[in-house]
Amino acid sequence: MITAIDKATGKHKTACVMSLQLNRNVFDEINLENVDARECFKYLKGVGAAELSSITPVSPIRTIDKSDRRFVDAYGVLDNINSGTNLAAINWQDFENLIREVFEKEFSQNGGEVKITQASRDGGVDAIAFDPDPIRGGKIVIQAKRYTNTVGVSAVRDLYGTLMNEGANNGILVTTSDYGSDAYEFANGKPIKLLNGAELLGLMEKHGYKAYINIKEAKRILALEEK
Repeated sequence: MITAIDKATGKHKTACVMSLQLNRNVFDEINLENVDARECFKYLKGVGAAELSSITPVSPIRTIDKSDRRFVDAYGVLDNINSGTNLAAINWQDFENLIREVFEKEFSQNGGEVKITQASRDGGVDAIAFDPDPIRGGKIVIQAKRYTNTVGVSAVRDLYGTLMNEGANNGILVTTSDYGSDAYEFANGKPIKLLNGAELLGLMEKHGYKAYINIKEAKRILALEEK
């Protein structure tokens, strides 16, 4: 994908000018340090524009289906978050929308987008990211857990099963708490990323937003709300 000025309109235009698909076992046999990029592209039967300078687009070999009846309108939360906000105590639906916003800012840097699904308050998909990046991209399922207890392996197993059912490339589980050792062990070697509360705060700060997480305080607040 390249972005350049369209001479016909004078506006920026993003187009796919080279597309390539191959099996992992074929890729593993290639020594990238020694290959000639042009010859390797031809050998792997890549599809490319006749002249890259003309920004003539070609159809990507791989496309992402973004249609899903579960998608619903989202609402903004991040702008109401500040250094005095305890993420572990906010409304669970606000937390799901916050996660969507955070990852939207992360993936939009490469032209990606994030959609939120119908609120279910269960183990289903909370959001889906579509990342056009040819290396790490594709369809990514995201689950948000506003928890005040350690997340066990069952939640990670559920995410892996959802990832398989959705035909997604990767899965991300985000929580305000942390994960048990069994959860990390199960995720090891699988296309799953586990983000705990500290990592979530770090990701938010990367995009200019600050908050805090206090589990004990959140338990007290949530207990009072249930009464």
